[in-house]
Amino acid sequence: MPSDSSPPSPRRGLIALAWLWVGAPLAYGVYELVQKATQLFTG
Repeated sequence: MPSDSSPPSPRRGLIALAWLWVGAPLAYGVYELVQKATQLFTG
């Protein structure tokens, strides 16, 4: 049974960086969308 005590590979860090690269602008866009929609519907 192999153990998972090996250090994380550089590929795992690259995947995390890619998610951050895409996720940060996406989260900002969703935040802006919610703000604009709130203003639209509340006047």
